[in-house]
Amino acid sequence: MAELVFWCAAVLLVHTYFLYPVVLFALDGAAQVLHNLRYMRSGTSRRRGEQPSELPRVSLVVAAYNEASCIEEKLRNSLALDYPAERFEVVIGSDGSSDGTDELVQRCTDERVRLSAAPRAGKTSVLNRCIPLAKGDIVLLSDANTIIEPEAVKRLVRHFENPEVGAVCGQLRLFNPTKAEYEESTYWTYESLIKFYEGKRGAVVGANGGLYAIRRSLFNALPPSTIVDDFVIPLRILEKGYKVVYEPEAVAHEETTEDYGKEFGRRARIAAGNFQSLRMVPGLLSPLSGFPAFAFWSHKLLRWCAPALMALALLANLFLLNSTFYRLTLMGQALFYTLAYLGKKGALRGSAKRVASVAYYFVTMNLAIVVGFWRFLRNTQRAAWDRTARAPTS
Repeated sequence: MAELVFWCAAVLLVHTYFLYPVVLFALDGAAQVLHNLRYMRSGTSRRRGEQPSELPRVSLVVAAYNEASCIEEKLRNSLALDYPAERFEVVIGSDGSSDGTDELVQRCTDERVRLSAAPRAGKTSVLNRCIPLAKGDIVLLSDANTIIEPEAVKRLVRHFENPEVGAVCGQLRLFNPTKAEYEESTYWTYESLIKFYEGKRGAVVGANGGLYAIRRSLFNALPPSTIVDDFVIPLRILEKGYKVVYEPEAVAHEETTEDYGKEFGRRARIAAGNFQSLRMVPGLLSPLSGFPAFAFWSHKLLRWCAPALMALALLANLFLLNSTFYRLTLMGQALFYTLAYLGKKGALRGSAKRVASVAYYFVTMNLAIVVGFWRFLRNTQRAAWDRTARAPTS
């Protein structure tokens, strides 16, 4: 029984972190072969995602809570985007801001900017209020401290020429002003690569609030208690049978935080919201949903189970020490957790320090999942958010 538990836990962990990306790469290779065969038979190859002849109306919706430190820069960045002024608007939804955010938005004289202010009720309530009021056929969602590159909007909306596409995720690049290499950057690069290949299958499971676009007609009001709106909104669109794709050339920038305590709290909040989201997208739990369900289980559900799988693998391994092989696997696990501890203490240097930092980041990320799950069970995670202090990137 211990051996069965060990191997089940180990295989599932290996699948979610390593085998699933390999499957995506293999499927992309197979899809490319089929594309070449179709091209040889027809003699033509129509490229998806080309710029439409007439650009759709776009509404940029930004939920803001006490963003006085960066809202003016956000407005300057938004109004400078390379998109026809007559087909673009900016809607700032203030969630009971008390630091002068509303006044700063009202000072903006550009007629494309609108302010929708209401008492504090959480980001989900802001989106439920602002998205239906948007004039654009396409709604672009972004955070107040995210800086969007000029061409990003055009690169996102070109995908909506395909009526099967319901949402498009952009690429968010995290920036650290003091360290060229940091733990979140390594993991973020890995996650972005997975999203890229999921996007080729039209099944990106979740977006990042910094930059993504949806068809306004596909938005349904979320329960006010929703914690991770940028995860649930694209999943609901995917559940309806529309494609959710990834556009790596639509780039936005955001500064990462040095405060590990706040970052841990942010990840625990996201984890609680992830577990909460299961009841909002029941269709993606069914194998009948095809590849989107496979992606959801492989990329998300098993990741959320990773802390339990890691614990099971370690405990089961303790009952298998009569074998040299299992003594080695236990030593490997012990070495990994020792590296994580040394990464926390900053006791190593050079390449070893980078490896230890990644191990520490991985362990704390999974501890945050445990905390988030506990909050979910106790229903103690509130929907209203206090954003992690990340300044805009110039």
